[in-house]
Amino acid sequence: MPSPTPNISENRPVIRQLDDSAINRIAAGEVVERPASAVKELVENAIDAGARRITVEYADGGKTMIRVTDDGCGIAPEDLALALSRHATSKIDGSDLLDIHTFGFRGEALPSLGAVGRLTITSRASGFDGAEITVDGGRMGEVRPAALNSGTIVTLRDLFFATPARLKFLRTDRAEAQAIGDVIKRLAMAEPFVRFVLRDVSGDGKGRDVFRAEAEQGDLFEALHGRLAQVLGREFAENSLPIDAMREGLHLTGFAALPTYSRGSAVAQYLFVNGRPVRDKLLTGALRGAYFDFLSRDRHPAAALFVECPPTLVDVNVHPAKSEVRFRDPGLARGLIVSALRHALAEAGHRASTTVAQATLGAMQPEPQGARVYQMDRAGMDRPSPAARQAAYNAQAPGFAETAGVWGRVEGTPMPEAPAPFTAAPEGEEAAPAPDYPLGTARGQVHENYIIAQTASGMVIVDQHAAHERLVYEKLKRQMETNGVAAQALLIPEIVELSANDCARLLELADELAKLGLGIEAFGGSAIAVRETPAILGTVNARALILDVLDELDEGDSSNIVQAEIEAILSRVACHGSIRSGRWMRAEEMNALLREMEATPHSGQCNHGRPTYVELKLADIERLFGRT
Repeated sequence: MPSPTPNISENRPVIRQLDDSAINRIAAGEVVERPASAVKELVENAIDAGARRITVEYADGGKTMIRVTDDGCGIAPEDLALALSRHATSKIDGSDLLDIHTFGFRGEALPSLGAVGRLTITSRASGFDGAEITVDGGRMGEVRPAALNSGTIVTLRDLFFATPARLKFLRTDRAEAQAIGDVIKRLAMAEPFVRFVLRDVSGDGKGRDVFRAEAEQGDLFEALHGRLAQVLGREFAENSLPIDAMREGLHLTGFAALPTYSRGSAVAQYLFVNGRPVRDKLLTGALRGAYFDFLSRDRHPAAALFVECPPTLVDVNVHPAKSEVRFRDPGLARGLIVSALRHALAEAGHRASTTVAQATLGAMQPEPQGARVYQMDRAGMDRPSPAARQAAYNAQAPGFAETAGVWGRVEGTPMPEAPAPFTAAPEGEEAAPAPDYPLGTARGQVHENYIIAQTASGMVIVDQHAAHERLVYEKLKRQMETNGVAAQALLIPEIVELSANDCARLLELADELAKLGLGIEAFGGSAIAVRETPAILGTVNARALILDVLDELDEGDSSNIVQAEIEAILSRVACHGSIRSGRWMRAEEMNALLREMEATPHSGQCNHGRPTYVELKLADIERLFGRT
């Protein structure tokens, strides 16, 4: 409830011009929110200066000291004082604010930092002597000579000492240090050819390396893949798909993880526009939309995506910290991301992430080994020869159909008679090689739910119900795409009253919704009439469906809710129409299922993002038994 006392007194207010110190402190409140914000501004300046080696040091989470050292072009002595003036920059000339090719362009970072802390800049440009200048709470000192080989060193001490109230809102040293690390990692991903070092020099000042990423070599994709392995880990690099697509001036590159390499939150989503790390609702919505058919709502994809486009197609000057952007054609950017990611996921076929196998192996704990030596541990007897393994591989397939019917079903069932002995190939003749199927050849079924298959390099365990459910689901989707979504006409159209803005947004999508079986039209004023709904959904609360579509639009620039509900029905149909757990399968049925999985896109995960199979390499299995 508003206070009865007005904020402005009854006396006529006087308009005053604020002094430069107050102006800089206000600007610092927008640009420098916490120590990580200061690090971001300083490192971006170093990158804009052409640096190839950047070292960042901080103490006490950046509250007491931040130092950024680079080997960039440096600043001439006569420009040091000007660099600390507001809106003084070498990056733009002010003639075209849409043609921006650098991280910074406003010229606010250095004066803002100098207004709220103790800032020292030491720099040496090529052909000039080194020089240094200090700003203490907005009070600028004189330029004086300094010893420096090249580049620039910017030191910021006692951040927010001039605005003590801001210190109360900072988090713990550890939390602020984590935020600094996140900023450096994002910038390191954007610049794979630059060496980054992050050091914590709290306490005795000796310091320790918190993060180090050496400059990568090779072409852009090789360099980016190597840098992502350093920043996000080898697991992400091994389980991600390269992305490279272009549409109408927008170029999308990067790496997106397999659906089975998903996370419990959106912490592993890194998005960049023209090399600038951003947290943009449009781009994150597009990323989620590309995976919505493969992940449940509580799982999130992992990706590092880079959108490159002419500066005139995107406005980066819409947020004080430049963390948000605005595309001239948002639908084009969203469509590019969704189509490129879905194309890459389809090309991945049945592939599942290696982390699934690693988790399986981690759950298998071998018994502690003593000092006893077994016969098989002796030299030459550790494993069968490759020729023997190949012969065994070839021999098992012919007689398997007769023996698969009973083994692994119910305890107490008599074991089948042994198959006819295998006759080795005559000496000097090689055994015919077995077909090299990616998912191998079925060897049996356990607990009437899991198929065991042997591959050339290990074994595969398949969840027969989850795998067949995905196969049926993909078949149903293809049929729907071919025949379209059948619509059922409502006997009495349902009228939904909306705000004028919501009504206009929905009517703009009328054609797109009609393709999904949802027919709407204007009904005068701000109301719409729902005349058709998707037949596969059965009886539908049309008003609730319309409101769900609007909620989806609030989160992004398009709605997938109707398609999501249709595909949820298809998923349930696929679940009921697939091979049930507990059903015994013949050998030819199991092999047919494996071959269909190999030929069907997205068969590596079920409809909820869980893996449909686990692959264990022979070397990993032997490690479990102490053979290596």
